[in-house]
Amino acid sequence: MGYGFGGFLVVVGLVLALAVTDTISGVDLTAVGWIMALVGLAVLALTAFTWNRSTGAHSLTTTTHADGSQSVSERRTDV
Repeated sequence: MGYGFGGFLVVVGLVLALAVTDTISGVDLTAVGWIMALVGLAVLALTAFTWNRSTGAHSLTTTTHADGSQSVSERRTDV
């Protein structure tokens, strides 16, 4: 799943919840629409969280030079 599927669920859910006035026997389309919109928002949030988290490892190394100055270097390994 991704941004497209989450966006699709939000759009279809809001259309069902806010714009559709038809009825189906035994089905509350407004409730179905709100549920779809909330699930779509959850999919969007989870996609953003999983795609934007930092992957890989990194390490910092501090080197002290003969004159007393220090330099810091960072090493990243993307997985």
